Amino acid sequence: MDKKLFYDLVETHGTPLLIIDHNKIRKNYLEFREKLPRVQIYYAVKANSETEIIKTLYNLGSSFDVASLHEFNLVFNLIKNLEPKKLQNFVWNNIIYANTVKKPDSLHFLNLYKPLLTYDSVEEMEKIKIHCPEAGLLLRIKVSDEGSVVKFANKFGIDPKLSVDLIEKTIKTGLGVEGISFHAGSQCNNPQNFVKALQSVADIFEEAEKRGCIIGETVTTGSPIKIVDLGGGFPVQYNGTEQSFIELTNIINKELDRLFSVDKTLIIAEPGRFLVANAGTVISSVILAKHSTEMPCYHLDDGLYHTFSAIMYDHLEADLKSFKDWEKNIESKVFGPTCDGLDELSENSYIHGSKNAFLPRLSEGDLIYQENIGAYSNASATHFNGYPPAKIIHINN
Repeated sequence: MDKKLFYDLVETHGTPLLIIDHNKIRKNYLEFREKLPRVQIYYAVKANSETEIIKTLYNLGSSFDVASLHEFNLVFNLIKNLEPKKLQNFVWNNIIYANTVKKPDSLHFLNLYKPLLTYDSVEEMEKIKIHCPEAGLLLRIKVSDEGSVVKFANKFGIDPKLSVDLIEKTIKTGLGVEGISFHAGSQCNNPQNFVKALQSVADIFEEAEKRGCIIGETVTTGSPIKIVDLGGGFPVQYNGTEQSFIELTNIINKELDRLFSVDKTLIIAEPGRFLVANAGTVISSVILAKHSTEMPCYHLDDGLYHTFSAIMYDHLEADLKSFKDWEKNIESKVFGPTCDGLDELSENSYIHGSKNAFLPRLSEGDLIYQENIGAYSNASATHFNGYPPAKIIHINN
């Protein structure tokens, strides 16, 4: 951490302040490409939809995973001035609308650009047939998310046993099925989730071929290229106990080479957190310091309804630190600025796994910071109680 830089930024902009370091984003992107060389990166915009982040990744050559028309337009604004053929190719080759639930008016708009969409039910397929018949489809299957911090199997994915029936029905309606997608759960700490999911995809491809279902976009050679979408879930090292990214990617690479030939399969993934989590540091000011209580209590100008929404919605364990690192740390309670008792950043009975902070004796105006908070933080911040979200400053972009 460059404390002088952070002090200077606070002096200029005040607090709360969320600092996004684009050098870290570039480093994460290049590491992902190095460790998973067969995988095309589709940045999950939902993790942090700042236009500056999207632009940095676009300049690196990233593709994009969007989950709403608004997110689609954030990417589209970067390419809208391309000549028509290049624009269409970018949408087809570099954007996936990976939400399996879409509004009809969004589909109607997207049909202009022949997008790649995901679906996991006959009902969504029928909706796409009506409103976006020019789309290519990926069928999302349900896979195990055991050991993952954020789970998705309760909400998304068709049972793999039913998938070929739906693929067959989809193709008969005249829609094109380009491949299979899955998500092993966010912050996946169980590599077997990927191993089992990839085997399920290979089995589905084999069964579909036996039934005469052609999956994939047919290229000039006449051979269809099937898409395998690994989803997200690639772990970030928040506290050092998480699954090793290198170990996970070694396992994934082995399975990809075992199950899917290079010339017949395109492998894509949708990392979000992995690319931006460690790029974000939030700095807050103490607006009230209580030392008359049994335990010191500090009220900050940022809280659970703002940047620290990651605690509520993303299972982030707060690791609050002070610039007064030369003083002894003592157990303390830390609260956000709103009038809601839920707005507590330290031990919170409503939030599993939260714990008290250990901080030096602080006074009003002192600064507290939290690192590794670039994902699912400002993205879910609100204006509750009239407190605006943290100001966002981008550095090295």
